[in-house]
Amino acid sequence: MAADIAEQPEVYATLLEPAHAGAIAQVAKVIAERRPQHVVFTARGTSDHAALYAAYLTEIRLGLPAGLASPSAITVFGARPDLSHALVIGVSQSGGSPDLAEVLRVARESGALTLAVTNNPESVLAQTAELSVDVAAGHERAVAATKTYTAELMALLMLIEGVRAGDGVLPADEHAALAKLPELATRTLADTTATELAARYRFAARMVTTGRGYAYPSAREAALKLMETSYLPALAFSGADLLHGPLAMTDPDVPVLAMVGAGLGGQAMREVLARLDERRADVVAVGSEAVPGAKALLTVPSTDERYAPLLEILPLQQLALSLALARGEDPDAPRGLKKVTATL
Repeated sequence: MAADIAEQPEVYATLLEPAHAGAIAQVAKVIAERRPQHVVFTARGTSDHAALYAAYLTEIRLGLPAGLASPSAITVFGARPDLSHALVIGVSQSGGSPDLAEVLRVARESGALTLAVTNNPESVLAQTAELSVDVAAGHERAVAATKTYTAELMALLMLIEGVRAGDGVLPADEHAALAKLPELATRTLADTTATELAARYRFAARMVTTGRGYAYPSAREAALKLMETSYLPALAFSGADLLHGPLAMTDPDVPVLAMVGAGLGGQAMREVLARLDERRADVVAVGSEAVPGAKALLTVPSTDERYAPLLEILPLQQLALSLALARGEDPDAPRGLKKVTATL
């Protein structure tokens, strides 16, 4: 898991190479020309969080309605929704889950434009879809996904910005900004704060993760990593939903990992942080600057709010890894889990 985490700056750089960037641009151009009226994502587990990030991007940057499909509506209940004007995107590291492939098959039969975003271009998912994008993360050693998750984020970001451009090609200023991500990710991973915090939370009974907007998928992914590597109950909420009831369970004994970036989503978290402070919650902020009331800060470089999820998840992956080791667990082989989970 440590090796996979360390390779993420290299993965970002790989996706920006002409061959991979060009392939994504070609797919983005086709989508722009087809002009879908709405976008439906289908995914499971970690990839579901990447899809949620892409749904935010789609609605904010493209102005298209976007949502996450429930595969069981099709695979279990036999629903056949009219997706004739939709772009349906299946997101999966392995591309091997039968239910996701079935969603894309049914969607394609109904007239949808279908796309597979996967780390396995030879997978069933990629073969089922009309279009495919290779996230080019390479072999991932650990069961817990890290570099394949951020590769999905990067590929989906490049894809959506390419669609927005109209011809699939990233504008020069966008490409230049993305080209800084490998170095920013390297800087983020060099900080040892996350590893040091593991000893502090070794005996935590549960955790809460929270964020808004683009950062909400990071909160959900962080919670999943904590659960699958440390077996630590971790509940993820959007900052808004946290105030609608779950806030009541927070107290000094419940650590809260709060994504607080410099953009609009981070600003929207200020009220949430004030309420958590009233509860004397043990808050660890994830962002580029200190947050009043937070007991610790996992520092990430300041960047465009759209790019922040590619950085803010990195120290949270390190925290999950270090916490698992501190609790005597093996994060490379979580009990009961396999690398490829095939759901029907």
